[in-house]
Amino acid sequence: MTGESAPEVTVVVPTFNEAPNVAELVRRVALASRDAAVEVLFVDDSSDNTPAVVRDVAATAPVPVRLIHRDRPVGGLSGAVVAGFRASEATWCVVMDGDLQHPPEILPDLIDRCRAGDVDVVVASRYIDDGSGAGLAGAVRRLVSAASTMLSRAMFPVRLRSCSDPMTGYFIVRRGALGLAQLQPRGFKILLEILTRNELRVAEIPFVFGARYAGESKANLSQGLHFLLQVASLRFGRMSRFAIVGAVGALVNIAMVALLTSMGVGYVVAAVAAAELTIIGNFLLQERLVFRELREEGKSWVHRFAQSFSFNTAETALRLPVVMLFVETMHLAAAVATAITLLAAFLLRFTFHSRVVYRPRASRRRERLEARPIRSRPDPARVHRDPGAAQGI
Repeated sequence: MTGESAPEVTVVVPTFNEAPNVAELVRRVALASRDAAVEVLFVDDSSDNTPAVVRDVAATAPVPVRLIHRDRPVGGLSGAVVAGFRASEATWCVVMDGDLQHPPEILPDLIDRCRAGDVDVVVASRYIDDGSGAGLAGAVRRLVSAASTMLSRAMFPVRLRSCSDPMTGYFIVRRGALGLAQLQPRGFKILLEILTRNELRVAEIPFVFGARYAGESKANLSQGLHFLLQVASLRFGRMSRFAIVGAVGALVNIAMVALLTSMGVGYVVAAVAAAELTIIGNFLLQERLVFRELREEGKSWVHRFAQSFSFNTAETALRLPVVMLFVETMHLAAAVATAITLLAAFLLRFTFHSRVVYRPRASRRRERLEARPIRSRPDPARVHRDPGAAQGI
C-alpha cells in the first residue's frame, strides 16, 4: 500500500473454494461501506480458481481488493484471519465469512459503533434483540451451535461476560488492541481465541445469520473436534489436548482388550496388541492436533515417530507387569486394570513428548527467547515472513 493512504477498515475474508461468492461479496461490501474508507482483503487457502476470480474482480471493483494466497494454510481459518490482520494497515479490521451468510449490509452499524471510541471489539451476535441463526442448515446444526456457545461461555465466564455469541465469525476489532504474538491460531473460531487471550472492551449488535449464497458448507465432524480441542487448550493448555487424544486412545485400547479377551485371547496378548495399535494411532493424532505447530521446529517425522513409539512401547512393557499384578492378585478385570495403569502413565508420557520428542531445535529456542517481548501493535512486514502466505495482488 506504499504511496496510498491507509484505509480506515480492512474487511478480512478468509476463503476456501468460494469462487462463486467473490464478486457478489465485493459488490455488497462496496454498497454498504460508501461512508467509510474500506478495503477487502481475501486470505485464500483454496484449491480451486478462487484466486483468479479475486484478481478479476479486483480489476474493476469500486473498493480496493487485495489477495493473499497461502500455499501452506498454517492455522486453518484462524491462521488466515491473523495473516490478514498482519497485512492490514487499517485502524479497524472486520472479519466475515466468504459465503455471504454474514450480511455486508450491517457493516455501517459495526463501523459506527466502533467509531464511538469506547470499545475494542464489536461483535455481530445472533443472540441479542432481533438477531437469529436462521441461516444455519437444519435443527442439528442450530443445536450444536447453541451448545458450543453455552460451553464456551461456561468455560470463560469472565472474559466472555460481555459477549453473547463468542462463536460468531462476524466482528470488527481495533487492530492496535490485539497482541498478535499471543494468538495461537488453529481451527475456525478466531473470535474465541481473541477474546480469551486479550483483555478487550466488547460491544454487540444483532444480526441474522443468512443462507449461503453459493457453494457448499465446510462444517463437518472434524471442525467439531477441533473446536473441543481449541476450548480445552485455551482453558487448560496443551496438556488438555494431549489428554483428549490420550482419552480417545485409552477408550479404544480398553475396547480392544475387552473384545479380544471376550474372544478367548489371553489378556497379556490382548493388552500388547491393543497397546501397540493405540501407540501408533495416538502418535498420528498428536502430530495433527496437539504438537502441530512444533513439528517444523525440531526433529524429522521419522525421528519423532521412532522416539514416541520406542518410549511408549517401553512404558507399556513396564506397565504390563502391573496389569498382571492387578489381574492375578486383586482379581480385577483386564480392561479395568488397563484403564488404571493408562491413567497413571499419562503425566509421564506428556512430559516425555513435550520435553524430548517435540523439543525445538536450539536455534528455534534462541529465536523464541529473542522474540519474547510482546508488541501491542503488529508489524505489517511480518506477513512477508509468514511461511504460509504469499502476496498475490
